[in-house]
Amino acid sequence: MVNEQAVAYIQRPLVLNEGNAMPVARDRREPDSFMPGARLFIKESAAPSAPSRDVTSRVFRGEEFLDDDGRLRYDVRDLAVSYDGQRLLFAMHAPVTGDEEVEPTWNIWEYDLGSGSLRRIITSDIDADSAHDIAPAYLADGSIVFSSTRQRASRAILLDEGKGMFTARDDARRSPAFVLHIMTAGGDDIRQITFNQSHDLDPVVLDDGRILFSRWDNAGQTRNNGFNLYQINPDGTGLAYVFGRHSHDVDDSNLHYFRPIQTDDGDILVQARGLGNNDLSSFPSLVDINRFVEYNRTLDGATGDALAPLVPGQSRDGSASLAGSFDSVTPLFDGSSRYLISWSPCRVREVVGGSSAGQPNLPCTGERLNSDNYEVAPPLFGLWQRDVGNDTQLPIAPAREGQQISEAVLMSSRPLPTYLPPAVNSGALAEDARELVTEGLGIVHIRSVYDIDGVDTTPGGIADMANPQRTPADQRPARFLRFEKPVSIPDPDVRAVDNADFGISRAQGMREILGYVPVEPDGSVRAAVPANVAFAISVVDARGRRISPRHQNWLQLRPGETLTCNGCHTLNSEVPHGHYRADPAPANNGARTTGIEFPGTDSTLWAEMGETMAETWSRHNEVRRLSPDVAFEDQWAEASEAAPSFALRYEDLDTPAPVSASCQSRWSAFCRSVIHYETHIHPLWSKERLLLDDDGVEVDNFTCTGCHSGTDQDGALQIPAAHLDLSDGASPDEPRQFEAYRQLLTTRFEQEEVDGVLVDRQVDTGEYVRDEVGELILDDDGNPIPILERVPLPSVMSTAGALASEGFMEMFAAGGGHEDFLSDAELRLVSEWLDLGAQYYNNPFDTPEN
Repeated sequence: MVNEQAVAYIQRPLVLNEGNAMPVARDRREPDSFMPGARLFIKESAAPSAPSRDVTSRVFRGEEFLDDDGRLRYDVRDLAVSYDGQRLLFAMHAPVTGDEEVEPTWNIWEYDLGSGSLRRIITSDIDADSAHDIAPAYLADGSIVFSSTRQRASRAILLDEGKGMFTARDDARRSPAFVLHIMTAGGDDIRQITFNQSHDLDPVVLDDGRILFSRWDNAGQTRNNGFNLYQINPDGTGLAYVFGRHSHDVDDSNLHYFRPIQTDDGDILVQARGLGNNDLSSFPSLVDINRFVEYNRTLDGATGDALAPLVPGQSRDGSASLAGSFDSVTPLFDGSSRYLISWSPCRVREVVGGSSAGQPNLPCTGERLNSDNYEVAPPLFGLWQRDVGNDTQLPIAPAREGQQISEAVLMSSRPLPTYLPPAVNSGALAEDARELVTEGLGIVHIRSVYDIDGVDTTPGGIADMANPQRTPADQRPARFLRFEKPVSIPDPDVRAVDNADFGISRAQGMREILGYVPVEPDGSVRAAVPANVAFAISVVDARGRRISPRHQNWLQLRPGETLTCNGCHTLNSEVPHGHYRADPAPANNGARTTGIEFPGTDSTLWAEMGETMAETWSRHNEVRRLSPDVAFEDQWAEASEAAPSFALRYEDLDTPAPVSASCQSRWSAFCRSVIHYETHIHPLWSKERLLLDDDGVEVDNFTCTGCHSGTDQDGALQIPAAHLDLSDGASPDEPRQFEAYRQLLTTRFEQEEVDGVLVDRQVDTGEYVRDEVGELILDDDGNPIPILERVPLPSVMSTAGALASEGFMEMFAAGGGHEDFLSDAELRLVSEWLDLGAQYYNNPFDTPEN
């Protein structure tokens, strides 16, 4: 019986904004936020008369833990019950000390119901306070999954990259990034299992043993970014999107998906809410993740409504409704339709004299909610038991003015979920993938980059594209796959990075290149890729230019894991995709038989039924490794018909290469190409480019700054060609950037020579200067003062990439005015830099110190 089982709940003071008297809410993008005053209570049963006892205040006894009003200054959140119903995990933050050297962090604690004992999972003060740990949950084997800023594996890789060990900030640099970790029940053997650049929160273990959690997709900080549901295996393999990427703009609301819980019937109860709504309310909804991939889209592409409201009548947009407001909701897990809910009735105050301050709280009515004479009053969250089957609600713990019950769970037993052993120990890894574990590599297998949402986008079909006798290599659009890694940004105390150091746009953050791998003739790719890092992919042409849309969510691999996908996707596609069960059928079905080669290819490369060309190559040779270079060798056509080889190598540059010499000769999992404007791009403009005759006499000079600077080769003043100045020197608009950089990527202006000085040319607009009432303002001679304006010129480069920078790139194409002025290797370097986002720096530790 529910009334015989203990209930755990959190009660906290209701902190109100001074401006509108509405509650201050945690911003979900700042999980490390600390709101002192919360306490954890255990109620002996769900009966309203059952006593409650404070079980956390005993940890912080003493006046030093009290605020000026006598309230305890610690915080509690994130309740999770063990499967036997006898233990309770939660996160607790000790009172701040004012000493930045010893400030406490969020820690994971456990309460034992039978003994009444309370313990911190990580016993060492040094280890516990080295990072924030929140949102714990029990796994089937007794270990604990939790969200943390520890970033154990990521910090070690940063050290291998030569950057030192530090805690990275999220993509938006708001707070340290929280990602999922697992530790033993004793707080040992802490392992990082997700590698998002923003937050992974609220893990819950599903019945099948997988972990469902809320992920902040914020790569590129694009319009559709937000908190969505993902799943992963406890060993970190099998990361997969589940729900929500295109489900934020729902009925003009801005919904994000938090605190998933699997109900008895398998549905997922989510708290759909805004990122920081100040009424503290959520829209509790039941989502069938076995049927839906988005709020209006099923896995098979049909339309529907995935967000089944737990309580009818509540508004999705967060506006006040007669149904009241819900904060946390958890099932009773007893096979019924009953839930513990933190609920507030709808209340309003009458506006008198332009303000509702001091007016009594009144119950909502339809008339009052639709009237401008009333404003919504602060909520009154108490603890209730809600039976959604018969629409009844019973009180458990009363609401108190100025207080909020924010979370509650029933201490009841549940069946253990399935135990999923680590893939490395279960024999689940592919044979060639097992060999990569010690190298810290996994495998990415794409069946065809020409497969866009299940549609073959090649002009003659993948079969024709894959046949070298029908489609020569130089006619294939997709030639290489580039793997890109986001660069972790440290806390300003470690290294202060100015916004200008990112360049003219911070949207893509800083990025490195892991390497390139050839795309096989059928569009397939199978490559060994560094594990335990976030990465994105770009399809590029023979010149190293991205021809695919930007990949704006982070992928990851664990050592030895193989990530397989059918193809690529468009951002706003109506076809369900990205979900591990929703991808459309592959456009590339692979080999049609076993024992013979693909049509038109080398007979020694015989295929097996259904194999992609990348799979066949891996089986006959080995899985392809990444390379810092864009290099092609025709390995599919018969030798007599092979297309010419080519290579765009960093070693062919006469200016500094963005990768180490050791990585140029032998690539490894720790190799990175890091491009900075001043170090790698700007030297191209001043590199001497002489045209010599047979006797070595200079015939012409194509050095960029010979024409694109304010002085000619003899030092005489000149207007830069195309009014584009590529010479050295800081920009007057942004001293941390070269003026040449800004002229390439932002609006520049026509110039003219006036009295031996170059100035921006001014033209008469035909308008005159007027005062505030519209009267002409006259000069000393009594004449109207004309309004002059500079003549703007469009930028020649774009942070959207090389193909979007046609003003620059076409000058160097065949027939362009600057054909052959830059080498193919140099153009490749410029192209990949633009594709990454044209950042000024791509390593925070190479930026000037503030």
